[in-house]
Amino acid sequence: MKRRIPLLLALAGIAACSTPPTNVLPPVPLAGISEPLPVATRWKRSLGFGVYDNYLKLRPHFYQNRGYGVDYYGKVIAFDPVTGETLWETHLELPLSTGPVVIDGRLYTGSSQGDLVALDPENGRELWRTRVSSEVLAPPAGEEGLLVVRTVDGRVTGLNASNGKRRWVVDTRVPLLSLRGTSAPVISDGIVLVGSDSGKLTAMTLIDGTVLWDVQVAEPTGRSELERMIDIDATPVVRDGIVYVVTFQGRLATVQMETGRILWVRDISSHTGMVLDENRVYLSDSESRIWALNRFNGATLWRQDKLLRRAVTAPILKDGYLVLGDYDGYVHWLEKEDGKLVARKRIQEGWYLFNDEARELETVFPRDNNILVAPLAEKHLIVAVDRLGHIRGYQLNPSPTESVF
Repeated sequence: MKRRIPLLLALAGIAACSTPPTNVLPPVPLAGISEPLPVATRWKRSLGFGVYDNYLKLRPHFYQNRGYGVDYYGKVIAFDPVTGETLWETHLELPLSTGPVVIDGRLYTGSSQGDLVALDPENGRELWRTRVSSEVLAPPAGEEGLLVVRTVDGRVTGLNASNGKRRWVVDTRVPLLSLRGTSAPVISDGIVLVGSDSGKLTAMTLIDGTVLWDVQVAEPTGRSELERMIDIDATPVVRDGIVYVVTFQGRLATVQMETGRILWVRDISSHTGMVLDENRVYLSDSESRIWALNRFNGATLWRQDKLLRRAVTAPILKDGYLVLGDYDGYVHWLEKEDGKLVARKRIQEGWYLFNDEARELETVFPRDNNILVAPLAEKHLIVAVDRLGHIRGYQLNPSPTESVF
């Protein structure tokens, strides 16, 4: 039987071994910021109930001056990204397990029951729904009338985007134990790139799923199943014919897309993801260190340790800053040149809701405020959402005539 576990439980098991989870080292307390930059909250709203007591990454999506969000209970909302006002709302009566995405004029979301649903992004009208082989935890990718979705059983399925009918299926191996999550497929120049729970990156043709190559990014080490987890849960990034891919408890690697040849590697563990600019790779590792690396050889340019063990998200880039969220509902701004923390804002004050198998960890990592997905940049705003669906639109450095609260 294959099992999937949330990251904090995995880290607790790896770090503590036979000791109780309460012995896990706590997050580093936030230090004060000297002369912080002002952050204005431009709007506040709710996206239903968020993921509530589930570990899911329901990241909102922006497309053509509209924002889209979902909650676990089936609500789909379109909203104005500048004001936060609702444009339309519908309910699918499905346990939604992946954030929305618009591809070629259709809005897609998936469920924990294996449903994939297409909606009209203008009004929320359902266009079609289909059942794939198992739970969908990452948004699909699409191009040229085809849709590609990865499911937790390791299958990669190509679908007709106009009606959801299956065109091809490729199986990838799934280990006995893996993290709760999957990377999303990436399409570039007619090639589909998929990261697996066994640490492999596979390239296949979009048209029929023919496997072109696969490469083992990291090898499992250690004696226990926990120690041997090497999931690729961070979505690969393609730039100039090079694929950037990172594994949990493994390596960051660059792979030549045409041949599958590995160019350079770094021993860094990450499950969240990365962002690139012209010369650098920025990523958060599994201990919540933030790194800036040379994009061409992997050399370290700087490392920020002041958010250690705060379960930070992947960073995004906006106006010369890196922006990311953490387990306690804080959004952080860092200078991209040197990693200096320059601002922070909290989505919502905390209160406790949960009582489950991880309750011993909640004295160390309270979950109600968790920001589980990377913030988004839209126009002049940074948009962030927590696990309960509280979503905010923030503006850094507003003009002196604008209010800051």
